[in-house]
Amino acid sequence: SAEVKFNRNSLLLTLKRYSSAVSDMEKTILLPSLLRDVPSGCEAADETCRDLYANYLMLKAIRNTVESSLVLLDDHKGKNTTFTKTLEPSVDADPEALFLFHLKGLFSVMSDLIKKTRGLTEKYLDIIGLAN
Repeated sequence: SAEVKFNRNSLLLTLKRYSSAVSDMEKTILLPSLLRDVPSGCEAADETCRDLYANYLMLKAIRNTVESSLVLLDDHKGKNTTFTKTLEPSVDADPEALFLFHLKGLFSVMSDLIKKTRGLTEKYLDIIGLAN
């Protein structure tokens, strides 16, 4: 329906918003090497803490995966199973409820990635002295 087509929370629109945010990031960040060794804002003791350059590369890679849809279903089997088993509704649950659970999770992840992409772009502008 037309209402769903223009719904702000539609999956297609959310994926396009992420792709657009990454494209804007790439157009703005002309010298990604300036992001090397700039902390991403996480705790220094955190092992997963990356510099902004690593975040830049990760955000671009995720966009490429989203656009190409080359994620193999077997890639994620067996990874983080204890985490997903504690949060995911039971396999015997209503298929619609299971679908909605994963769709809400996808929207949450994509919204977070959009915020991170825009934040990285803003940080780069701050580094080069062009922050608003």
